[in-house]
Amino acid sequence: MRRLLLTAAATVAALALTACGTTEPAADDAKKTGEPLTLTDASGAKVELAGPAENVVGTEWNVVESLVSLGVQPVGVADVKGYKTWNTAVPLTNEPKDIGTRGEPSMDTIAALKPDLVIATSDLPAAALKQLRDIAPVLELKAADAADPIGRMTANLDLIAQATGTTPKADTLKKQFEAKAAEARKTLADAGRAGAKYAFADGYVVSNQVSIRPYTGGSLLGAVNEKIGLTNAWTVKGDESYGLAATDVEGLTQLGDVEFAYIGSDTDKDSTPFTGVLAKDAVWNNLPFVKNGNVHRLPDGIWMFGGPQSMGLYIDSVVQALTK
Repeated sequence: MRRLLLTAAATVAALALTACGTTEPAADDAKKTGEPLTLTDASGAKVELAGPAENVVGTEWNVVESLVSLGVQPVGVADVKGYKTWNTAVPLTNEPKDIGTRGEPSMDTIAALKPDLVIATSDLPAAALKQLRDIAPVLELKAADAADPIGRMTANLDLIAQATGTTPKADTLKKQFEAKAAEARKTLADAGRAGAKYAFADGYVVSNQVSIRPYTGGSLLGAVNEKIGLTNAWTVKGDESYGLAATDVEGLTQLGDVEFAYIGSDTDKDSTPFTGVLAKDAVWNNLPFVKNGNVHRLPDGIWMFGGPQSMGLYIDSVVQALTK
């Protein structure tokens, strides 16, 4: 599942997309009056809606999280089982139709749902987005932006809220995230952990080879780490969209003595090499942070590319790990 994101992050074109998010009239007013509204999505396309969308399909998990957080129950979700595994911060509250994989949704399944709106991201191939636009209005979001990861997260939330007439709820979610981050920053400082060197990564095993993916300051988690007062220990350069890099066990020797954290899943053994195949690896076992017991497995089910509520759950887990 996470490997799909790695592929998307490595191949997505560096397009100058801007999520304008303008509405005519305001979506909240339209919800009250039933008036049509016009949105400008990340591709610059105008999206015409008869009114705030209610019958919505989401092709990415961060889109689905935003919808559910805003009180909109999606009728179609890509890889429902995967969402339930990797995103526990915002559980599904209905039983949406599984529309296939995030990288290759089923057009026939989506068409059968007769959606008011399909919300997709720029990670989908252009051909797939074109097919979706033949089915229903499509609101395309920019998947990620290493130049401003948190700003991209909130801009996407705002655009989804405008499309569904739920802007007040989006404002509440953003305020809650800011308050959570400020509280965490103070708690870490009070515990003497302000500026602590911290490296988050995920890892997986492919063909018996361990790949490790550093989350640099351009990643969403990297930006959140810095927001709560930690110092990102990674010096490798991440990609322009997700701020993700690639290394191996030898590359970890450059970190020194840091706090090292990761998220895995017990349902996918290939996603937990740090407690799996590396347990008997000499290089891993001689790393300073391993020898000093500074490796933290954060709780499963925190989606690393999610919205404000996933990031809030992540913040809680980091504070707990570093202050226990």
